[in-house]
Amino acid sequence: MNAPANISYDVTENLKTLQTDGITGLKGAFSSEWADAMREDMMTAFWSAIQRPGGAVGRGPRRWYVEIHPQDFGGFVDLITHPWVVAMCENALGPDYQIVEIGLDVPFQGARYQPWHRDFPSPTDTYVDRRITSLAFNLTGVDVTPDMGPFEVAPGTQYDDGREWKHEMFPDKSLWGRFQERASKKYPQRGDISCRSALTVHRGTEHLSPIARPVMVLGVDAPGAGHAELHDMMVTQDYFDALPEKAKKHLVCRVVDELVPISQKHDIEGLVMGADPA
Repeated sequence: MNAPANISYDVTENLKTLQTDGITGLKGAFSSEWADAMREDMMTAFWSAIQRPGGAVGRGPRRWYVEIHPQDFGGFVDLITHPWVVAMCENALGPDYQIVEIGLDVPFQGARYQPWHRDFPSPTDTYVDRRITSLAFNLTGVDVTPDMGPFEVAPGTQYDDGREWKHEMFPDKSLWGRFQERASKKYPQRGDISCRSALTVHRGTEHLSPIARPVMVLGVDAPGAGHAELHDMMVTQDYFDALPEKAKKHLVCRVVDELVPISQKHDIEGLVMGADPA
């Protein structure tokens, strides 16, 4: 699947926004029908994972993260070969970028505010040289409304040093005022893609709706960023053989005879408890 014929974008402007704000996006990258199929795949994967130890990890009350196999997501190849995704990866991370993670984040009714955080400690490449070395692409499975605990981001914080923060990821609450001043809630629609630095400070917000808000997450690294060690993507030989060459080139995974359930390695302890909204 390629971008719809009526979709136009300016990668140069997207890259400029990414460098300035730490987040950018493309509206209508896929059809709503494509997104609906993605949602079905996400919820099937979630209900399977939640039943086994280590299959789903908490990201706060009533909020979980699940890593999946590429084969669990029927639109995986569509996503990683989408021309906008490819262009953002090549231009932000270089021609040898590495696809290291595919998973989903699911908040349900009762999910609370998360503390402000980033997804992992910042490398010197970013806080000194202001170079982005990893990207997270997010795709919503529903049209997000204000009661669905929308994603909240503090633009421009991807270059914050963070070495004095707890685990180098969680700024002290005394520093939250700066993020609150910049805070921007996002209301994506089915088919939209966002692209951000995982170091841009962000949080999930309070989820009041009875409708779950599953989000697909694609993680991509520049060579040497090292986040593949936190994940364990695997595909079967027949699936790998059928991939287009441009997908094989960038996918960091094991090729196995039989898929086995994923036991997740990237557990963010600081997100287990919820936080006050202030």
